Amino acid sequence: MDRQNLIGTPLTDPGPKPQSNAQRALQDLREMIFSGRLSAGSNHLESELAGMLGMSRTPVREAVLMLEGQGLLELKPRKGVRILPVSPDDMREIYDVLTELESLAAERAAQKGYGAAELSDLRLAIEEMDKALLTEDLEGWAAADDRFHSELVRLGQNHRIALIVNMMRDQVRRARATTLFMRPLPLKSNEAHRRVYQAIEQGDADIARAAHRAHRQQSREMLVDLLERHRLRAL
Repeated sequence: MDRQNLIGTPLTDPGPKPQSNAQRALQDLREMIFSGRLSAGSNHLESELAGMLGMSRTPVREAVLMLEGQGLLELKPRKGVRILPVSPDDMREIYDVLTELESLAAERAAQKGYGAAELSDLRLAIEEMDKALLTEDLEGWAAADDRFHSELVRLGQNHRIALIVNMMRDQVRRARATTLFMRPLPLKSNEAHRRVYQAIEQGDADIARAAHRAHRQQSREMLVDLLERHRLRAL
């Protein structure tokens, strides 16, 4: 006799447990920090954050303590919460890793022999970046740039590369939110994306890898320089 007949009722999957308020506060505050809504260097009272999230101070306090442990903010006695700035040194290290892993993904993508249909999302991301620059829509450009890099990694078909890159993507978003309107129009970046796409389309793995590495190295130097300038202004 099976277990269902023994207890007289069918077994059901309880499904995932609902998020606690503290977990929701943690998730929402992380997103606000990484998107730049809570900007680096800004100060906030816990009561202010609770009002923004529409919940009591207790779960917000729990979330704040966890975020402090992650190095994203600090609790200041009688002053509330300070959102920590993005470190230029952190970005150097992150871009060193991203440069190597994404360049490998570009090489592997070129080796796959993809056709035009399989590369359509990569091509569309470049077209959207071009359109965004025509109207100087830097936020639209940044969103399309994110899609390009995500699709490039997906095309490389290495799940471990994807996992590591995804771990670092939020910090890159945060650094870009700080510097996006300090930088010149990213015309050279669009040209670099196009070179990478063409190398993948033509199946030239060496050029795909080299072109993407050069692009990421150039981006790293510009971003770190902007962060250094932003840090000096804040002193």
